[in-house]
Amino acid sequence: MLIVKKFGGSSVANRERIFNVARRCIEDYKAGHDVVVVLSAMGDTTDDLIDMARSINEHPPKREMDMLLSVGEQMSVAYMGMAMDALGVPAVSLNAFQVQMHTNSSYGAAKLKRIDTERIRNELEMHKIVIVTGFQGVNKFDDVTTLGRGGSDTTAVALAACLHADSCEIYTDVDGVYTADPRIVPNARKLSEISYSEMLEMATLGAKVLHNRSVEMANKYGVRLVVRSSLNTNEGTVVKEAARMEKMIVSGVASDKDVARISVMGVENEPGIAFKVFNSLAKKKINVDIILQSVGRDGTKDIAFTVARGDVEAAIDVIREDMKIFTAKGYEVEEGVAKVSVIGAGMTSHPGVAAKMFEALSGGGINIKMISTSEIRITVVVDEADADRAVRRIHDAFDLGD
Repeated sequence: MLIVKKFGGSSVANRERIFNVARRCIEDYKAGHDVVVVLSAMGDTTDDLIDMARSINEHPPKREMDMLLSVGEQMSVAYMGMAMDALGVPAVSLNAFQVQMHTNSSYGAAKLKRIDTERIRNELEMHKIVIVTGFQGVNKFDDVTTLGRGGSDTTAVALAACLHADSCEIYTDVDGVYTADPRIVPNARKLSEISYSEMLEMATLGAKVLHNRSVEMANKYGVRLVVRSSLNTNEGTVVKEAARMEKMIVSGVASDKDVARISVMGVENEPGIAFKVFNSLAKKKINVDIILQSVGRDGTKDIAFTVARGDVEAAIDVIREDMKIFTAKGYEVEEGVAKVSVIGAGMTSHPGVAAKMFEALSGGGINIKMISTSEIRITVVVDEADADRAVRRIHDAFDLGD
């Protein structure tokens, strides 16, 4: 049996936790399984590296940032190799270049293209635990690239897919996937299982348990995911093709405060204007989420949309540059907002979900600024100050707690 285990930064934050992870991996190894371990950088290492970089250069080149940030994972895997050796178990640490994890050249947000598994398989055949750096790859120029924050999850799933692993276990500092963030909703309930589609929506809409690209990849290649805590041996949450959470209509509530709303006002009400706005943003690789178009005065319309706060400056630069192309009269930016979403595969066959959600928000005096829906989720934009309260009210309305 081949198991891929991924441990996040908090799981390897210090010497004690490194040895804890080493022992957990060794248990499976001694049980006769092949074990591949994927690690993130220790604790706050990545944040510390970013802070130092920006103290030197406020706008550091993305290539150099990737070169810098890859150091964190290399520290983690080297320390883990040392810990396993100290415990008397053969192990080898490998970085992205040694494995040959090929990516494109989008520094800071690279996409995996293929993985050469020969080195890993050779090391496994020599009965070693293989420890691989998460979050990083190598492009066609032999430059180090990074996959974006949370990219170690994607590394683990990609390796599990390429190696045809029997299981991919994602270890964090929580016991599994909950109906809401337990730090916001104390009575949030852990789910025993959840579908790929629901997990993808929750990850995309603010749940921090799994990286959304890793869920997409797991779904595409049929990788069985298990989300567990590295701090205890409790059963986790299984992410799989089809899951039925005790016939729940809504499986969870998520919030995302990394949001800003941009409104482009007074554009001409004619075909092609929306294309011009969003095509210009796409060319700058700015992801747009919720979109709302409303009819304005004098034959014009307003277009509002949300972006990540880190993309606001770039988005505004695009709008300023192309104001004449949009024939826009102006724009507004609102950063103090958040997205709150309900997710559930059962929603499609149960009318009234939206009404119950809106009733919960109305009862709390929470104003809705924008609304977006899909088959398995409803998302609203509210004031950031109301986000946590909105999550709790919606969670209670659907009776999702313990």
